[in-house]
Amino acid sequence: MEYPFSSNVCISLLILNNKDFIADETIAYMSSSWGSFDYNEVTCRRDLNYIIDSVRTDLVYGGNQRTRLSAEYYFLYPSDATGSQLIQTTDAINYASRIAQKVVVGEVFTTADTNKLNASNLLSKNKKLIANEVVADGRFDLIIVDEANAYKNVSTRRWKALNKLIKPTTYLWMMTGTPAAQSPADAYGLAKLVNPMGVPQFQTAWRDKTMLKVTQFKWVPKKDAHMVVFDALQPAIRYTKEECTDLPPVLVETREIPLTAQQKKYYMMLKELMVVQAANTTISAVNAAAGVSKLLQISAGAAYTDDKEVVEFDCAPRLSVLMEVLEETKRKVLVFAPFRHSIDTIHNYLNKHGVANELIHGDISVRKRTDIFKRFQTEENPRLLVIQPQAAAHGVTLTAADTVIFWGPVMSVETYKQCIARSDRIGQDSTKVTVIHLQGSDIAVG
Repeated sequence: MEYPFSSNVCISLLILNNKDFIADETIAYMSSSWGSFDYNEVTCRRDLNYIIDSVRTDLVYGGNQRTRLSAEYYFLYPSDATGSQLIQTTDAINYASRIAQKVVVGEVFTTADTNKLNASNLLSKNKKLIANEVVADGRFDLIIVDEANAYKNVSTRRWKALNKLIKPTTYLWMMTGTPAAQSPADAYGLAKLVNPMGVPQFQTAWRDKTMLKVTQFKWVPKKDAHMVVFDALQPAIRYTKEECTDLPPVLVETREIPLTAQQKKYYMMLKELMVVQAANTTISAVNAAAGVSKLLQISAGAAYTDDKEVVEFDCAPRLSVLMEVLEETKRKVLVFAPFRHSIDTIHNYLNKHGVANELIHGDISVRKRTDIFKRFQTEENPRLLVIQPQAAAHGVTLTAADTVIFWGPVMSVETYKQCIARSDRIGQDSTKVTVIHLQGSDIAVG
């Protein structure tokens, strides 16, 4: 039988995950509406599940055959009890139908809410099943992938799932402004999908072709790497932002901020410790990166211990500069802070000074983020968003802001560019977009 994958599959999964809830609500309704009605709750629940499963099957495979057969069997060949309870049975089925419809559209219930999955949770819980159904369908002849840089790593489940969908006859359009943001090695995953015959079979061979190993842990691009990447990513069409949009200029500036005495003390202690370690032993790339991260955390105002505890540092000068920037623009502002606890520090400081702001980080639900983004774009408040870069770097329009502040460095070039693009995009009507880097650390203590 043909399997017509559609939104009906999602609806069927919603009903499946809420089947017990639908039955519970229906039985509770019957008990309250037909108080003197004597019925077998176990049998009622069983029969409701039969009918719900029949509807689900028809949603997936099309038609109404299973639902009709269940209804015919139930009503045309009733037991003595069913025959004498026709009105009550019809009422129960109609009520179950209404509850199922409310489940599908995501209405809020007053009881058993914890058993109900919203659409986001549904997709998350059943993403493997849905992906398998898409693969089994086999009828997709054009696949369009936005933010294609997310498919640079062939070992991820995301890459493997997309690769399963692609056949020799499949058209694949992959869209990205940064096909090799960090290094030429990043282009391998995209090329393996778009032009598999144009790259080696294994990723290590591609790395050897485009990168030069200079130390045990350091690789740098070869001189001709950009042309190798260009050839591997063909066929391709490139449009510059200037060709597509008429956007205001982006002005970039760096504001040097002195560390407080407390920050400077611990910054220098940690820096000297790193120098001693480097003199006595070989420092791995992992250990070096961890040390740099700790220095940046101190500069940003909060550092994490090895036990995951947070140590707060006085960062009053950085907070004061933030307020200065707010006073320099009449429009809204985005602050990207790479460390989670720094986000809380900024948020609390702004609240204390009466600046309406909202937080965007990994612990904020998708639904709440969507509401915050909408209010930021359409209402007077919030005036400022404090954002963890990875939580809002892609696909979000925040053109109500004309100023983007980086509280600390964002290590990914691709993420950094995408952060700026939240404001510098179609819909921006300011005369300019200003990007401000707040910088302390070595310059402040050198």
